[in-house]
Amino acid sequence: MTIHQEVHLKGSPRNIYELLLDSARFQAMTGGRAAHISPHEGGEVSMFGGDIEARNVELVPNRRIVQAWRSRVWPEGTYSIVRFELQADGTGTRLTFDQAGYPRSAHAALDEGWAKMYWEPMNRALTHH
Repeated sequence: MTIHQEVHLKGSPRNIYELLLDSARFQAMTGGRAAHISPHEGGEVSMFGGDIEARNVELVPNRRIVQAWRSRVWPEGTYSIVRFELQADGTGTRLTFDQAGYPRSAHAALDEGWAKMYWEPMNRALTHH
């Protein structure tokens, strides 16, 4: 199963790239739950107070973030691949998002969760940046 979403976000690709990889900004954007995000390829990521764990697989500054990403409640060793592709689009950025390799039972929660936990808070954060 896969998730494919395309969203238009306020702010430049650079703003969005930095927001996704800056622990303090991400933590503020997501309501203050602890985030420790390595800005380096191969680096470890922990978000939402440790509920989400990830590792940066590929980082192309201001263009692409690929992470091996998992929820703490998934079976041990289960990782999905998430890909954020950023492209300047008019006054903002077109973000193309793909996720593959997650447990089937998680599909509905993930499909809704990206908008609620990422795109909407990102637009709010980028508007006030």
